Amino acid sequence: MRRAAVLIFAGTLLGLVGALAATQVLETFLYEVKPDDPQTYLLIAVLLAGVALLASYVPARRASVIDPAITLRTE
Repeated sequence: MRRAAVLIFAGTLLGLVGALAATQVLETFLYEVKPDDPQTYLLIAVLLAGVALLASYVPARRASVIDPAITLRTE
C-alpha cells in the first residue's frame, strides 16, 4: 500500500500541474468559467486519489490473507 500511495501522490501532483498548464492553453475556449477554480481541482484530486487507494487496497488485502506457504506449494 505504501508504494501505491507514493505512486498515487506523484500521479496526482503531476496531473494537477498538467491540468493547470492545460487550462492556460484552453482558457480561450471557456465561456464564463474560471479556469483556475481551486475547489474543483481539490475535489477532483481527492476523489481520484480515493478511488486509486481503494483500487489498490482491495488486492493488497486479498494478498495479505493468503498463506505464502500454500501459494508457493501450488506453483
